Amino acid sequence: MSREICVVVPTIREYECIRAYVENARSHGFETDRLFFVLVTEDFCDSAAMREMLSDLGVDGEVFDGSRREAWFEAHDVSEFSHLVPAASHAQTSFGLLYLWANDFEYGFFIDDDTLPHAEWDFFGRHMANLAFEGETESVRSDERWVNVLYQAFDEHGLYPRGYPYAAMDESVETGVKDVEHVVASQGLWTNVPDLDAVRILMDGDLRGQAQTRTTREHFTNDFVADEGQYLTVCSMNLAFRREVVPAFYQLPMDDNAWDVGRFDDIWSGVFLKRAADLLGHDVVSGFPLCEHNKAPRPTFDDLNNEVPGLELNEHLWEYVDEVGAGSETYAEAFRAMADRLAEGDFSDLNNGAFLTHCGEYMRDWLDCLDALTPVDPQPVPADD
Repeated sequence: MSREICVVVPTIREYECIRAYVENARSHGFETDRLFFVLVTEDFCDSAAMREMLSDLGVDGEVFDGSRREAWFEAHDVSEFSHLVPAASHAQTSFGLLYLWANDFEYGFFIDDDTLPHAEWDFFGRHMANLAFEGETESVRSDERWVNVLYQAFDEHGLYPRGYPYAAMDESVETGVKDVEHVVASQGLWTNVPDLDAVRILMDGDLRGQAQTRTTREHFTNDFVADEGQYLTVCSMNLAFRREVVPAFYQLPMDDNAWDVGRFDDIWSGVFLKRAADLLGHDVVSGFPLCEHNKAPRPTFDDLNNEVPGLELNEHLWEYVDEVGAGSETYAEAFRAMADRLAEGDFSDLNNGAFLTHCGEYMRDWLDCLDALTPVDPQPVPADD
């Protein structure tokens, strides 16, 4: 079981959070030699200090700033696809997916550097248990075909997460029981600072990019799945997944594009993932383990400027991908159908609609890049310092 899990951490600030996750694993008896950490950072960050931290912790891993990412693409003869990973964007987690794919890891984790694990949970163990789960669990649906992952205490806090369409609010929620057979992703939720978009943060009276309303352990009661045909927001700050979903889990070219669209990388990849999982009869579990989200203060209007170019697109993207993919037998086939729908579609009636076509073209390139990356043993890439 050695080194079966690739843990991807995008970071330019609080990389020391990894110490808490390693300590959590060891305190719960989770074998850390199963973990391989991939820190995705920038040339202006202290990559040497990050490598030293991994060494001090006694865990395996690599640190990739922009220069080392370019060297990695070249070493694997896929330099023509380096554009898939946008510069200075959270969507650089896509590089972690490529690394996982090339090195044949069976599982992946996404962890944001502004989070910490809750001591009460075996963080890695609970996610792995979720991925292995078979049996009955709570299922959720709404008349708007969107599930608010914060539905359990909605009457108390009234929150909708980042990426939840505005047209799907005021939904009627129904819960039931579903027999789950194959879980492909486990989304842990978050206490302290909720994951909201800038408009909702402003409505909550906060100008520092956080929120006045906070979530606590008591707001979450159990794991759940969104029913087939239902969509949900997927946040990458606390997430585990199986290797098989990587073809349909590309984090789109946000921030580094001509339309200035940002902040929807994990949200839209979650839409693709849920559509593909539905087509294949698989499930995405949300709930535990929780993490503590300690988002650093920043002007809410900065996030608003990044989100506004894509807000209208976010209202409709799910409708387009919901039209295609019938008969798909793999995640790659499902994703190909979604890529074609966007690349060949006419979205001129939407603000920045051409960005969806741009995404479709990149999605096709993503599949071609994965095809070109034959799994091999990890290859060292020269350090830049």
